[in-house]
Amino acid sequence: MTHILIVGGGYVGMYTAIRLQRKLRAGEARVTVVDPQPNMTYQPFLPEAAAGSIEPRHVVVPLRRVLPKCTVVTGKVTSVDHERKVATVVPAEGLPTSMPYDILVMAAGSVSRTLPIPGLAESGIGFATVGEAIYLRNHVLSRLDVASSTPERKERALTFVVVGGGYAGVEVFGELEDMARYALRVHKGLSAADMKWVLVEAADRILPEVSPAMSDYTIRRLTDRGMQVRLNTKLVSMAGGRVELSDGTCFEADTVVWTAGVKANPLAMRSGMPIDFRGRLICTETLQARGLQGVWGAGDSAAVPDLTGLGALCTPSAQHAVRQAKVLADNIIATLRGGKIKPYKHKHVGSVASLGLHKGVAQVYGIRLRGWPAWLMHRAYHWSRVPTAGRKLRVLVDWLTVLLSRREIVSLGQIQDPRRDWEVVVRETTHSLKGNTRTQ
Repeated sequence: MTHILIVGGGYVGMYTAIRLQRKLRAGEARVTVVDPQPNMTYQPFLPEAAAGSIEPRHVVVPLRRVLPKCTVVTGKVTSVDHERKVATVVPAEGLPTSMPYDILVMAAGSVSRTLPIPGLAESGIGFATVGEAIYLRNHVLSRLDVASSTPERKERALTFVVVGGGYAGVEVFGELEDMARYALRVHKGLSAADMKWVLVEAADRILPEVSPAMSDYTIRRLTDRGMQVRLNTKLVSMAGGRVELSDGTCFEADTVVWTAGVKANPLAMRSGMPIDFRGRLICTETLQARGLQGVWGAGDSAAVPDLTGLGALCTPSAQHAVRQAKVLADNIIATLRGGKIKPYKHKHVGSVASLGLHKGVAQVYGIRLRGWPAWLMHRAYHWSRVPTAGRKLRVLVDWLTVLLSRREIVSLGQIQDPRRDWEVVVRETTHSLKGNTRTQ
C-alpha cells in the first residue's frame, strides 16, 4: 500500500490529511502525519488568547481527533533521504527511527527568525505557540502586580516592548495594551499614563500587507492611545533588562516580545532539496517539488508560483496555505489514479487585523475598513476559518462571555513553574527535620 508521509501538522499538513482521509478509497494509501506538537494551532487567534478574549485551549485542534483514519506521530523529522525515500524521525521521547515513504509532503512551515542580540535568548518572549501566548498573558498581568506592590520597580515593570511590525506584532501590541488598560481598573494608584508601550520596526512602515494609507491610519490609532511606534529602528541590546535601540534610546523593561519575522523550516535545506534564496522548497505551480519525483510542498516552507500575477510567488499566509492544501491533496489522489493534476491559482482577497477589543483595520477586495467594522470583519473571517464545528462553537461562546460579562484578568503565573512551591516546601521540611535531629 502506498505510504504518504506528511511532515508538519499545521495548516497545510492538517488540511491535506483531512482531505486525503476523506477522499482516498479503502486500501488505496495510508497517511502518516509527523509534527512536534499533537495539535494544530490557529495562530491568528493567538493575540486574542493572550488578551483573554478566547480560551487558549480553544485555538488548538487535536490532530488525532480530526485525523482518525491517519497515523499521527508526535515527533520531529530531522532529515530526509529522498534517494532511499526514508525520513529520520525523532519522537518526543525515545530514539530516532527511520520511516520509509512513497510520497512525501513537505509542510513543515516556518520557524522564528532571530538575531544574535545580547539578552534576547535569556529574556525575550516569542509569540508563535499557544504556550507562549499563555505565558505572555500571565507575564503582563504579573507586571501590573509588581508595579502595584513595588513602587521602585514600577517604571520598568510597566514598560512593554514588541519587536516587529507585521500582523503578529501589531495585533499582540494592540490586544495586550487593551487588556492591560482594562486590568488597571483593579490596581489602585496605577493609570494608563504609567504604562509605556513601544513597537519597534526596522522598516519604514508597519503592516506591509496593507496599503500605506491603512498603515499610517494604524499608527495614528496606536499613538492616539499613548503608544509609541518606532520606525526605521532596530533592537540593539536587551542585556540585563536594559533595552537599547538603534536610534540611541535606552530604557529598562521587563517585557520584550519578539515577532520580527519568520523563516522557512530548514528541513529542505538540510536534506539537499532545491531551495530558493529564502530557504523555501522550490515548487511548480502544481505544488510538486522541482526535479523530485513524489515530493510535494505548500505553505510557508514552499516557494509556489503565483499565477494571479500579483507577485512572482505566493505570499506566506494562512489564506494560501489552506487553499493549497486542497489542491495538493487532490493532485496526490490524481497521481495515484492516473488522473490529471491541476495548478494552484488563488487571488489574495485581502487582509484583516485586530488592534484590541472593538478596534481593527481591514482591506478586503480593495475595500478599506476601520474601527468597529474592521474588527467585526476580522472576527467573522477568522471564525469561519477555525477548524471543526466544535471549535467554532467554543470560540463563539468565549466571545459572548466577554461581551456579556467582565473580561477575566486573573494571572495564573503558577502554571509557568508549577513545582516551585512544592520544592520549597520539601526543602524547608527537610531542613527542619535535619535541625531537629541535630538538636536531639
